[in-house]
Amino acid sequence: MSIKNAALLATVGTVVLTILLLLRLVNDLLALIRGLIPAMVFLSSLIYAFAAVTVVAFFYVFHRRQS
Repeated sequence: MSIKNAALLATVGTVVLTILLLLRLVNDLLALIRGLIPAMVFLSSLIYAFAAVTVVAFFYVFHRRQS
């Protein structure tokens, strides 16, 4: 397996994980608006989603730079 293929596989896997984390973020936002969860739970969900989007961007750029 080449580095380019590994980077593509990592990008795809991370995109799937990011989608799940973004769905959790939306769910936590709705629960926060309804008053069901404290703001700290939403904040941690926001941090996880931001980190996942950042890793997707890194893997995408890394994949594009491989020749």
